[in-house]
Amino acid sequence: MAYDKLNLNGKVAVVIGGTSGIGQSCAHGYAEAGARAVVASSRRPEEVERTAAELEARGVETLRRTVDVVSKGSLQQLCDAVVERFGRVDILLNAAGRTKKVPTLDLDEADWDAILDCNLKGSFLACQVFGARMAAQGSGKIINIASLGSFVSLSEAVPYCVSKSGVAMLTKCLGSEWAPHGVNVNAIAPGVFRTPLNTKLLDIPERKARILGHTPMQRFGDVEELKGAAIFLASAAADFITGEVLAVDGGFLAMGI
Repeated sequence: MAYDKLNLNGKVAVVIGGTSGIGQSCAHGYAEAGARAVVASSRRPEEVERTAAELEARGVETLRRTVDVVSKGSLQQLCDAVVERFGRVDILLNAAGRTKKVPTLDLDEADWDAILDCNLKGSFLACQVFGARMAAQGSGKIINIASLGSFVSLSEAVPYCVSKSGVAMLTKCLGSEWAPHGVNVNAIAPGVFRTPLNTKLLDIPERKARILGHTPMQRFGDVEELKGAAIFLASAAADFITGEVLAVDGGFLAMGI
């Protein structure tokens, strides 16, 4: 008998920050894994439209809805629209994020607030809004995007690391608290993948050399390589996994001397 618990047949998935980089790749992955509907949302209408067209071309239903992750009202409107159209929401992947490389002594308070609000508060609010719906229906899978910075320091990226360490603990707390409601909450901690969020940082020669020197696989990741983890954590194959942070990092966190 074939093992079939890794498919997402009939599932309804929402990917916040799903129109570029990691989120977009995972949204496409959900479509490829058989989801009935995949809604990729972000702030920019033109990117939402483009990604929706890509998803429809893959044969799945979708909605064209923008979202502001630091607004609970905006997130609630997105959730309500998804439930109104599709009747339920089975999967939430939180991929919206931002960062800025700056010496900490020169860091503006406004940049600190913006990064913490987007990465940590935004993840919390999305979990709260969509988690309430999942708890009401008795099932759901939430996948947050953590980071190497959840576990180790990244030079001149203090607010980013603080926010992502918060995402890791948010995942553990909610994974424990919501398990009795049938809601699994896990996270993926990507290694270094070239995305629109970090491409300028990766083009700094000394930073590139330091990253690759601490990555056993000696390369950056391809966002396509995150699809497997995202599909696994959203599938029935991960029904007994909650509160975990899965590193997909080419061995970065495992490497010592």
